[in-house]
Amino acid sequence: MANNIAVVGSGYWGQNLIRNYHSLGCLRLICDTNETVLHRFQEQYPDVPTCMAYSQVCSIGDIKGVVIATPAETHYNLAREALLAGKHIYVEKPLVLEVDQGEELIRLAEEQGLVLMVGHLLQFHPAFEYLNSLVASGELGRINYIYSHRLNLGKIRREENILWSFAPHDISMILRLSGEMPEKVQATGGNYLHQRIADVTTTHLSFPSGLKAHIFVSWLHPFKEQKLVVVGDKKMAVFDDTLPWPEKLRLYPHQIHWESNIPVPAKAEAEVVDVKEAEPLKLECLHFLDCIANARQPMTDGAEGLRVLKVLKASQRSLDAEGQRAESRVQRPAGSDQRSKVNSLNLINSDRQPTTNPYIHETTVIDDDCSIGNGTRIWHFSHVLSGSSIGENCNIGQNVVIGPDVSIGPRCKIQNNVSIYKGVALEQGVFCGPSMVFTNILNPRAEISKLDQIKPTLVKQGATLGANCTIVCGVTIGKYALIGAGALVTKDIPDQALVVGNPARQIGWVCECGERMDDNHRCPVCGITIKSLRDSGIEEFRD
Repeated sequence: MANNIAVVGSGYWGQNLIRNYHSLGCLRLICDTNETVLHRFQEQYPDVPTCMAYSQVCSIGDIKGVVIATPAETHYNLAREALLAGKHIYVEKPLVLEVDQGEELIRLAEEQGLVLMVGHLLQFHPAFEYLNSLVASGELGRINYIYSHRLNLGKIRREENILWSFAPHDISMILRLSGEMPEKVQATGGNYLHQRIADVTTTHLSFPSGLKAHIFVSWLHPFKEQKLVVVGDKKMAVFDDTLPWPEKLRLYPHQIHWESNIPVPAKAEAEVVDVKEAEPLKLECLHFLDCIANARQPMTDGAEGLRVLKVLKASQRSLDAEGQRAESRVQRPAGSDQRSKVNSLNLINSDRQPTTNPYIHETTVIDDDCSIGNGTRIWHFSHVLSGSSIGENCNIGQNVVIGPDVSIGPRCKIQNNVSIYKGVALEQGVFCGPSMVFTNILNPRAEISKLDQIKPTLVKQGATLGANCTIVCGVTIGKYALIGAGALVTKDIPDQALVVGNPARQIGWVCECGERMDDNHRCPVCGITIKSLRDSGIEEFRD
């Protein structure tokens, strides 16, 4: 890997890249248009040649990678020229200034089999890497919101505003933690030193999963603050890069408990996470070298850089429109190649209707011969097997398996960790609580195939199946019935019956709105009376 990197641009950040690549023994050339600056580097690194002409960088055959640390408006032309010359490319953030330019660079890199990497430094910070692993493993629980502060007094720029200067780091981290793109973006700011350049901005991101995030950046702040806060329903985490090692990452096992319908916070002592100290920039440089040497896809590749750019563009358009909301979508048509990512990000008027195409998270697998209705959303790490049909406006949670040959009606909600096997059918409006269980064979064996013994299960319109309940195959759950959490159902359930326990037993009736009926079969909320329940002769499901 030695002697194969050229660094173009040796200013404020470029000098740090030069230092790291030199220490790694990989610095072949320094390029800058400032002759005085180059003279200083010649004295500091006498073994490294310098040049002022970028054409020289692209023409030297043994230079394998070009590191671009120049102003953002030059990124596209410099990166394009280097890619056409057969060089691997690392570009400091942002990738480029226009989406079509980013798409062209990605296409060029793919066509020529070259590495295209974007300098989103904090992705390589050991504390952030550890934080990301905690989120991915579920240690923090469901992530409710994320906020980031990047504040300082200077360095004040005139070629870009604070949003483009500071926020790319935070957007990059938030997108990685969330695993999705925001559907709504709103940004506001203030111009105090120059009437056209924002010095302070706040950006609010709303994600399809319900996650909220905001980013506060300023170079007019009395003290330095670089803090990322992640709030989950199990634990909370704070990544504070201004603190010394090893105090940069802390976990707070705070929780909210409900007592008599009142939320009560339960605070706990903070835990300092002992993360091994390492310089993020050096790790980032090593990653670029490794991707070149082993033909690997960078963690912060062109596609990742393009996603950050799209959020920046939407934020800027919202900022220019004085806080008008922007909407973004990352959608992949059902049945499409799982590797493809169809990204769109458009500023629209607040009264415009959003698209109704299904939203399929990029980690979800959709087999061939599946039908997904408009408006349906399918979240992280789910799998829809062949021959399955999902109706319109359904919400399918994380780690859900559907199929093969399963039919799910419109407006169903399937919570996390539910498997709906062949033989199970859901009519419209069915709710399946977290981790509830369907079976489809009465006496399964691992060593014997019994697919010919599948017992069909039907869940009728509007029924609710509580968290962790189990539905033994071969039964029918009636319309708007409500199965209590943890119940074991082994028999048919009448319409609107309320059942609990193991084995499940009926303890009453429920209204279509979900409220329990009183002794007169009257809903205390809707006021609806269902006399037909007793008059119809339906035998109550009781022990």
